Amino acid sequence: MIERAEHQRAVRQLLAHNPVVALLGARQVGKTTLARALAAERDGAVHVFDLESSADLARLADPALALWPLRGLVVLDGVRRRPDLLPALRTLADRLPVPARFLVLGSASPELLRRNSEALGARIACYELPPLSLAEVQPKQARRLWLRGGLPRAFAPRGHAESARWRRDFMRAFLERELPQLGIKVPSARMERFWTMLAHRHAQVWNGSQLARALQVSHHAARRYLDALQATFMVRRLKPWRANLGKRQVKAPKVYVRDSGLLHNLLNIVTFADLERHPKAAASWEGFVVENLIRTLGAEERDCYFWATHAGAEIDLLVRRGAELRGFLVKRATAPGLTRSIYNALDDLELARLDVIHAGDDTFPLAPRVQAVSANRMPMDL
Repeated sequence: MIERAEHQRAVRQLLAHNPVVALLGARQVGKTTLARALAAERDGAVHVFDLESSADLARLADPALALWPLRGLVVLDGVRRRPDLLPALRTLADRLPVPARFLVLGSASPELLRRNSEALGARIACYELPPLSLAEVQPKQARRLWLRGGLPRAFAPRGHAESARWRRDFMRAFLERELPQLGIKVPSARMERFWTMLAHRHAQVWNGSQLARALQVSHHAARRYLDALQATFMVRRLKPWRANLGKRQVKAPKVYVRDSGLLHNLLNIVTFADLERHPKAAASWEGFVVENLIRTLGAEERDCYFWATHAGAEIDLLVRRGAELRGFLVKRATAPGLTRSIYNALDDLELARLDVIHAGDDTFPLAPRVQAVSANRMPMDL
């Protein structure tokens, strides 16, 4: 088991200052394992309710009656089965002094849970547990992480075929059980087809009308399908940055399948040989690096963008930090160089710094405010 000490520490701190903490993330990303680790380190009482268990569901038939007497840490695992529990926690969270802290585990984004948690207001803090990142594995395991993705049980198997089988089973369960439990009513076969189409357009600008025509649905339906995959941490929609320039800029978002292992399953990629000769290899690597950049920087989704002009200039990731703007270009090359596009972006966007993330082993300066950074050294060199 890979220890996720940084995330464990972050959730521990949130629990110390908030009566209710929602630990969110994709299905099978390790939320239950992290909750168990937090429970094991506590000195006081711990109460765990597994909402996949009919016995625990029966115990929570009257939430206030079941939860009011409890002290210490209360873990509610699988809140998607009982989203009505969130409003019920309001009265429990208002007690002073605080007799119990509630750790709620869910596989939907805060936006999707908001309709059930509005009553909690400032009483609830949300923390997203991402898949494994480059900072959490050995450098020699970076290519394996790219091929298999960051879901722990996909990363762990000894063989690539075993990992691919697990991911297939994961995706089937996600489509047939997870989405309906979250109230997302889309036929699993249609959503699988949509997801596969997205994989073939991975790292491209969103074109909902094109996908809608291929699926023979309305563009509004295609947008709902995208929203559903984004809300369940399967897809990242990167917003366009719009600078005040006299240039035609791309205004549609860019879309990525967030986990590279799931992307590869959708593209029928099992081995490194499959990946290296696939036409989406460079796009896959771009998405893998972008996800790891966002995690390494601890950037909020609202502060992440991309920028592109219709003339061809592009920055793969822009991260806003207060008044400062940092840019990142992803190049699947071992010796990246300077281009006119880089100089134009530095001037047009007034970037504080631009990093070119590449596939080589070394980190070195390219020009003032421009640095080439090895993807394997990203956690250390950024």
